[in-house]
Amino acid sequence: MNLSRHPELLDRLAAAYALGTLRGRARRRFEAMAREQAPVRAAALLWESRVASFNELPQPQTPAPAVWTRIDNLLAAEREQAAMQAARTPPAAPPPQPRGWLGSLAWWRGAGVAGAVATVAALAVSLGLQNELGQERTRANGLQAELQTQTTQVAQLQAELQARPRIEYVAVLNDQQASAALLVTFDPEGQRLNLQRVGGFQEAADRSLQLWALPPGAAPRSLGVLTRERLLQLAADAAALRETPALAVSLEPLGGVPSETGPTGPVLFQGALIRKQI
Repeated sequence: MNLSRHPELLDRLAAAYALGTLRGRARRRFEAMAREQAPVRAAALLWESRVASFNELPQPQTPAPAVWTRIDNLLAAEREQAAMQAARTPPAAPPPQPRGWLGSLAWWRGAGVAGAVATVAALAVSLGLQNELGQERTRANGLQAELQTQTTQVAQLQAELQARPRIEYVAVLNDQQASAALLVTFDPEGQRLNLQRVGGFQEAADRSLQLWALPPGAAPRSLGVLTRERLLQLAADAAALRETPALAVSLEPLGGVPSETGPTGPVLFQGALIRKQI
């Protein structure tokens, strides 16, 4: 299958491969495609770099200039209010005060202003950090939801990919007039031949169609007796088809004949067995 012709499917499979949700036989098939097809390999590398970026540590954030501007404005307002309060209060004889820094009103006022400044700064930084953390948490939740959706879609695609039969050999058997009568494909994973009648031939009630492998320099070997359905399957071994260049169908007594005897009736259909390369 050429995934470069299906970019959406390729992107989802590459995402699943990088996330580790593409497992088993589907993962091995994707790796084989990546080795053979450059677009598949590029998509896998792109998604691996995206997933790797999730593990990077967040960089330290600098508070916005507006935070420091608010702090300066609050300090200026505090100083102006203190100056206005001092201007409104008439000077009075100060009561006896104990000497030392414990009795210094200016020291206590300075300590109060410093405490207010520290509180405002801590509050501003805390609000900024909480806002940034909330934004990061929202982005993380969005990424998690997107990854969950991708994982679900990839699981569905993986199931569809595994359910599709793989075709290694194909043959079109023609009748004496060179008209197609039977389509044969071989699924190596299911170890079965898939047959589809495409012509109008129908054998009599007391007769059966029998499929034969025609190896070079050897007697024909029976691959099974066909039922009367238009679509049917026959168990087969890849080794039995590897050295078989052609297939044939003969008309036999009801139920077919033993493989050792070879065809006893007329050969109705035959055609080359071709190994699929794409």
